[in-house]
Amino acid sequence: MSFLKKLAEKVTPPKVVLKLNLSENVVFLGDYLKGELLLSSDEEFDADEIRCEILCVESARVQKRFYDPALKREVVREVWESATLYSAKPCLTGPMHISKGFTASFPFSIQIPITMKPTSKGIDRRVTWTIKGVVAVEGRPDATSQTIEFHVAQPAAPPIVKEKEVIREVVMVPCKYCGTLFPQTETVCPHCGARRTI
Repeated sequence: MSFLKKLAEKVTPPKVVLKLNLSENVVFLGDYLKGELLLSSDEEFDADEIRCEILCVESARVQKRFYDPALKREVVREVWESATLYSAKPCLTGPMHISKGFTASFPFSIQIPITMKPTSKGIDRRVTWTIKGVVAVEGRPDATSQTIEFHVAQPAAPPIVKEKEVIREVVMVPCKYCGTLFPQTETVCPHCGARRTI
């Protein structure tokens, strides 16, 4: 019986209930996503780590050429292509023994890089941010919480403060030879090159 139990454990994740609670559903680029991961166990096991997994994925609608065997020619179709812009797995706790009936709360504060893209949902382009909680156990599939989508916003631009402008009155004097006005602080006429006599 223990052989079958060990075999079953290799293909099934630990019997735990994981729930993510976020402090806010909107976070600004450069700020911290805060919340807690609640864990409740129905099984005794040794966990390698308890962590969160954050993912930022950009999807875009593109036109691609495909060969259609029925038409015996290439056709253009619209498809969605995705790329991972950011991925992080911040550890909430290292290896620990979890007993049956164990419950705990693991708070987290994860910084969202200021260089990333904010959430956006357009007709042909999307950027989505998601987070999930994970209990990792060596030799078994990970136990995961439900994946939660959260909104990342662009921070408001800081107000632009203009430096004080210094306004000076410049006295203009005429050139004795050509009559061109030039600043009194100059010693040579910019038009004819004559030296100022006054």
